[in-house]
Amino acid sequence: MFLTQSCDGYSRTQIREAVQNEGAELDGRVIRPSIKIRAGQKIRFRVPPPQSDDTIPENIPLDILFEDDGLVVVNKPPGMVVHPARGHWTGTLTSALAFRFQSLSDVGGPTRPGIVHRLDRDTSGAIVIAKTNAVHIHLGQQFHDRLVQKEYFAITAGRIDRDRDVIEASIGRHPYQRDKMAIREDHSTSKPASTFYEVISRHGRFTQVRLRPKTGRTHQLRVHLSHIGCPIICDRLYAGHSQIHRDQLQGKTHFDNEQPILERQALHARKLTIVNPQNGQEMTFHAPLPEDLQRTINCLENSQQD
Repeated sequence: MFLTQSCDGYSRTQIREAVQNEGAELDGRVIRPSIKIRAGQKIRFRVPPPQSDDTIPENIPLDILFEDDGLVVVNKPPGMVVHPARGHWTGTLTSALAFRFQSLSDVGGPTRPGIVHRLDRDTSGAIVIAKTNAVHIHLGQQFHDRLVQKEYFAITAGRIDRDRDVIEASIGRHPYQRDKMAIREDHSTSKPASTFYEVISRHGRFTQVRLRPKTGRTHQLRVHLSHIGCPIICDRLYAGHSQIHRDQLQGKTHFDNEQPILERQALHARKLTIVNPQNGQEMTFHAPLPEDLQRTINCLENSQQD
């Protein structure tokens, strides 16, 4: 904790890795990350080397839904960060794209080649990538003008009462937690946000729901569902838990010591509709549900029905 607070610009993960590699000494002795320090002790720490802003190509498999001369649509797996950021310099979607494709747009800068929009790390599903700057600018304008149609699938921890509705609630920065967003009216960081939802099915205390955001605010779907009392399951930030077991989904109060059935937020970008900038044709792309979400759905549907 002391080193994390003292070394601005470095993540907790970077500092921990440096200490584990004998990068820190306390009064002349190599220490481990968990050691407690006292006032008056002398710490010598070798700061990790700075990360390069350049995207490093990595041979990471990609699920390509569509490709032509101007764009690519990828079914992003859960757990993959879209572009490099502090604490996530490797294993990103941009690294995989840089290895797979020789030419991508550079409108977004050197760390975001081809990236027109983004998905959260633990959100899976369809994301469109631009190969050329002209296509990037055209697609970016479609997102800006809200012409892109996006449909998401989610499972909520809570029974949504209405079959369908629109959530209208402005979203801004959380007042205390820097990595969260919050419902905030009339704040300098707040922007209007609108989400249409439609219930697919209910299973006891859980709901499968279809979501169509009309705006594209950071964490919008996650914040809006939490706002109505039905946060997305396994959403660490907004539901307060990051994993769930089969017995919990089936309504049991005690569960066996088994592996969790899901360990990331149950949110998937299922459908994306754009106008292809090169031919003016409207195109819709469907991203199949990943195995972890399908397994969770099967568990819910095999449990006691409404």
